Amino acid sequence: MAKINDLAKKLCPNGIEYKPFGEMAIIVRGASPRPIKKYVTDHVDGVNWIKIGDVKPGSKYITDVAEKITMEGAQKSRFVKEGDFILSNSMSFGRPYIMKTQGCIHDGWLSISNFSNYYIPDFLYYLLSSNKYQDIMKQKASFSGAVQNLNADIVRELPMPIVPLEVQQEIVRILDQLTELTAELTAELTAELTARKEQYKYYSLSLLSRATDTKWVPLSSLGTWCGGCTPSMGNPAFWSNGKIPWVSSKDMKAPLLADTQDHITQEALVQTPIKLLPKNTTAIVARSGILKHTLPVVFIPFETTVNQDIKALTVAPNVDPRYAYYVINANSDDILRKVKKQGGTVDSLDVQKFMNYLVPLPPLPEQRRIVAILDRFDALCNNLTSGLPAEIAAHQKQYEYYRDKLLTFPKKEPVYNG
Repeated sequence: MAKINDLAKKLCPNGIEYKPFGEMAIIVRGASPRPIKKYVTDHVDGVNWIKIGDVKPGSKYITDVAEKITMEGAQKSRFVKEGDFILSNSMSFGRPYIMKTQGCIHDGWLSISNFSNYYIPDFLYYLLSSNKYQDIMKQKASFSGAVQNLNADIVRELPMPIVPLEVQQEIVRILDQLTELTAELTAELTAELTARKEQYKYYSLSLLSRATDTKWVPLSSLGTWCGGCTPSMGNPAFWSNGKIPWVSSKDMKAPLLADTQDHITQEALVQTPIKLLPKNTTAIVARSGILKHTLPVVFIPFETTVNQDIKALTVAPNVDPRYAYYVINANSDDILRKVKKQGGTVDSLDVQKFMNYLVPLPPLPEQRRIVAILDRFDALCNNLTSGLPAEIAAHQKQYEYYRDKLLTFPKKEPVYNG
């Protein structure tokens, strides 16, 4: 850090000049030939067709693609070359990726090219990934229903520092080392966490199946199961400044939900068939590509609504809410194997088979005893404020702190001759 400060003071004693990004790079939106199915091809001479699904989680680069389009389709699209950047402009938007291949991008992407006079690619990657620029893009993105969109003009207007290449190289060297170290620590902790979760699942199944005075009952008898819906995205009255949680598949990633990414308004609750579910609901994903690999089960401790791809359980008086969550989660792999529908364009559960799936149900006092034991074990594996997940998150926050500090530059003040 000291070396970078000394270097920056030497090369830029009066601070760093900032310019709109659009003055230093070409930033344009992709284009989609329609209907896309007409242009998809398996031919060896096809042009790479780059989709969000080609992005590996946590990746810096796009190296491979799953599909190609014809030359005719490519002429109706936007071509990007190796070394260019692309950013997703909707949903999970603003994340930069460096092209390690070439191909065409649809209108869900923005491309950034011709920046080499100002930026080293790796430095630009770290800069655009920083919390500062991610926050600016998020704040400026236009709102359309529940989806934020990042257009090319927003990215062109980003105030970007003109940092000497020498300083960029030193920052990249440090951040590459810090990234590698953080990745190693995270991998070690994640491997330990995975092992703990496997142990936890085995222990949960054993504890649940050996409970005293247990009856085996279908999931339908645990309480009332309810689905949801999606209020019209085109009606701002249903979404703008909404406060009521609305669960969709993208929220079903943590075992205990703290909040939802999207919220609806009281107007949506009144004007649509959607229902407000009580606290302590257990929810599962009934229809989503997620079901290809796993059956997400989450516990929701607050009142909420859900979309049409979610099934939520409000327990009967003789069922402890946390016990219901634990017994479904512990059996989730077996449930998915036995009740997932075969075929179809989107993975889904056979709801009737799901409702008939048998689980152990002991008397309420025994349920609560089991819950007390599993809550302690669950905290170690899944709690975001303690245990291994918290340690992983702390390493990531530490990395982001030092990254953002390295990428913060004093602005050069204009000189007035009066």
